[in-house]
Amino acid sequence: MSTGSFEAICPDREEMSMAEKIGYLVKRVQQNLRGAMDSRLRLLQLTTAQYAALTALEQAPHLSNAALARACFVTPQTMIEILQGLERMGLVARQAHPQHGRILQTELTAAGAAKLEQAHAVSGEIEAQMLRGFTPEEEAHLHRWLLRCCENLAAAI
Repeated sequence: MSTGSFEAICPDREEMSMAEKIGYLVKRVQQNLRGAMDSRLRLLQLTTAQYAALTALEQAPHLSNAALARACFVTPQTMIEILQGLERMGLVARQAHPQHGRILQTELTAAGAAKLEQAHAVSGEIEAQMLRGFTPEEEAHLHRWLLRCCENLAAAI
């Protein structure tokens, strides 16, 4: 792989076709990743949104609905529906907050933790497929570059 800068490889960004634009490629990767996740998680009777919610709860139990929604890139209303579905499946339990009765605390059940372990394995397989052919150094570069893109765009909001 060339170590030259993007500008040296493709100096005239304005002349690029849509399929060559970085934003378009990032969207294609996101779409393909989401499609693979949806397809493979369906075999576990999970959606990608449910997997995201379970993962967020694993990392930070008792998040508020609003914080959980932000972490999973959905609206609070959508998160309520996701949590209700996970509760019906026995993967999460919700109970009233001890000091604020209107606030529901959500945590993984044992069944939810077991299902999440299976889903993490699926996610890991998909990520490995996505990064097939990358060297560890290339993966590290990609990680840093994507983080920088996120930071640059977040600073512009």
